[in-house]
Amino acid sequence: MHVLLQGIVGSTAYGLAHAGSDLDRLGLFAAPTTDLHGLHGPAESHVSTAPDRTLHEAAKWCRLALGCNPTASELVWLPEDLYEVRTPLGEELIAMRRSFLGARAVRRSYLGYATQQFRKLSNRDRSDAAGLARAAKHARHLVRLVEQGLALHETGEVVVRLADPERVRALGERFAVHPEQAAGLLAEAETRFDRPGVLPEAPDEAPAEAWLRRVRAAHYSPAEALAAGR
Repeated sequence: MHVLLQGIVGSTAYGLAHAGSDLDRLGLFAAPTTDLHGLHGPAESHVSTAPDRTLHEAAKWCRLALGCNPTASELVWLPEDLYEVRTPLGEELIAMRRSFLGARAVRRSYLGYATQQFRKLSNRDRSDAAGLARAAKHARHLVRLVEQGLALHETGEVVVRLADPERVRALGERFAVHPEQAAGLLAEAETRFDRPGVLPEAPDEAPAEAWLRRVRAAHYSPAEALAAGR
């Protein structure tokens, strides 16, 4: 497994980490090309908890990014100090990151995931005091997803590190207690998403396709292919 790009994501990247927060890592790897030739391909993702790390195979990551998946996409928009592995192929991916963006997918993904967090807030058992911290986490994710999605729609940039994490944290505490107040945030986001933005309607798949073919060429071994054929 050849890791091409890896960085620290999650609450640390957003500026929302506290003393007990986990350190989350996200990356992508290239499977040996010969492993893709058989009936059963290699695992497309590897998830571990010691340390907390998720690695997606290059093709899977590209599919997620072309769908503007918020978690996968932020890997190529991290602040410089959060990268732990940056290979030449990983650098190429960072350089072409805007080609993965499309207006429809950004709205569907960011607003869709934010709405999911709102449903979790709205449906929680208010009598469960122990669930309040979990609700605040859902609310913080809601606020972050809305703000990141709107920034993408209006500026074409993924802003990973929040400008004012304390404000997001405070909103999370408030919405955890009064989830109905988050409805206005979602309604305003829908209104702004309805206005023309700066993104193309759909992502451009051609750069991802060309990059992935370079990855396959770079990780192809004729000797391994011959050995596998015996």
